Amino acid sequence: MGSLSSRVLRRGGSRAVQERGSEAGSAAGPGGGGAPRGSACFCRGGRKRKRSSSSFCYCEPDSEDEDEDEDEDEGDQQERLLNTPRRKKLKSTSKYIYQTLFLNGENSDIKICALGEEWSLHKIYLCQSGYFSSMFSGSWKESSMNTIELEIPDQNIDVEALQVAFGSLYRDDVLIKPSRVIAILAAACMLQLDGLIQQCGETMKETINVKTVCGYYTSAGTYGLDSVKKKCLEWLLNNLMTHQSVDLFKELSPLSCKRTLGMLHPRPSIAQLCISLMKQLICSSNLFVMQVEMDVYTALKKWMFLQLVPSWNGSLKQLLSEADTWFSKRRKDFEDIAFLEIDQGKAFIPVFRHLRLQYIISDLASARIIERDALIPSEWLASVYKQQWFAMLRAEQDSDTGPQEINKEELEGNSMRCGRKLAKDGEYCWRWTGFNFGFDLLVTYTNRYIIFKRNTLNQPCSGSVSLQPRRNIAFRLRLASLDSSGKLICSRTTGYQILTLEKDQAKHSKFPHISRS
Repeated sequence: MGSLSSRVLRRGGSRAVQERGSEAGSAAGPGGGGAPRGSACFCRGGRKRKRSSSSFCYCEPDSEDEDEDEDEDEGDQQERLLNTPRRKKLKSTSKYIYQTLFLNGENSDIKICALGEEWSLHKIYLCQSGYFSSMFSGSWKESSMNTIELEIPDQNIDVEALQVAFGSLYRDDVLIKPSRVIAILAAACMLQLDGLIQQCGETMKETINVKTVCGYYTSAGTYGLDSVKKKCLEWLLNNLMTHQSVDLFKELSPLSCKRTLGMLHPRPSIAQLCISLMKQLICSSNLFVMQVEMDVYTALKKWMFLQLVPSWNGSLKQLLSEADTWFSKRRKDFEDIAFLEIDQGKAFIPVFRHLRLQYIISDLASARIIERDALIPSEWLASVYKQQWFAMLRAEQDSDTGPQEINKEELEGNSMRCGRKLAKDGEYCWRWTGFNFGFDLLVTYTNRYIIFKRNTLNQPCSGSVSLQPRRNIAFRLRLASLDSSGKLICSRTTGYQILTLEKDQAKHSKFPHISRS
């Protein structure tokens, strides 16, 4: 084996030049053998040369050319470096102001005292607040004072909230934790900080969930954030029935509302606020009802039990049986009086009044539960039975074929509310039980289409069917997708429509393109 040549890195360039060793011979390849005659030479620059009998290659002329090329490349590179700007982040003016003036209080010309704390601040910054701007610009005695004692009438405001509110006057952005947003909103409203109020509102809308929705709703009403209140109401309409939970039922309680109400303004009792909110949900045509109206009644029974026994702790599966047991014991004390007529139950009358009882008593099993529970006054039920009896007679003997035109108010207040969860794409078919005046309606969902079929003779039916040649149905369909926190991702609606169906006829309605919230 010949001797291995040495490699020397020559400074001034990036190439490695191979020099001859002290003895002549062939360079060892990776396998230790000599290079064959006529082997190729790969010199820097990428050109391939054929070797002669020698295994060494001397490409000095080409090397000189490469030196010149590399010198030119280095010059170009240095020129680019000289003309390429370099960015280095310096301490921003906002951070400097916040640290020096607000946190350190340098050159302070006024002291603000509140809740046992003191802030060394600056009038020129405080004038961004409508509260202080009015104080300093008018003939108020505080305009010439160097120390001002603030009275804090709102129990939602604490020292930490004031720290954030004052600090927002000295910086461009504020990070708000959802757990602190109500207190900060209260402070911002008192100090009339419009920018901070808006940021609190955006934070609330982005973080609505089962734990925050009721507190946000109450606070939005207190501090005048109508857009937040609307978002919370939308969340509750979408989730009250579709994602029932003990936590949500407990959040819709006076105790939960009390935690978020300060003493800023006189207001109705806390119980009245919660009853009013639940009433608004139950009467709405936008409430997503899973299954049928009887399930709304069942949800209200569980909710009412938790308002009356707030200390109860258990799972959702246990809740209904526990509620039934509790109300059953109360019936023994008031045998001939419905629960809603005794003192404990009267507060809940406004909510139960908005149940659509006509769609509950049309099913035998549901009607029996209503009678057994004895929550609802018998006078309410008697009037509904009478109403439904006349409706049946009109349909059978007076040729009443159903709605002839869209009456939005009538539909929103009195239509049947029913729904299903669609776990995945596919075809779904439903038939709602109960007596519906001989109108056996089959509903199929497939590929963004809803198909209505009036079953008369084609398929078996558990009850009687109407043989009238035509029947009308007025409807509105909504399809919505919710994320894990209950936030509306997207929704579709058909709007209000009327279909005329002959015996065993099917018609379809297609959902419009998706609309995102």
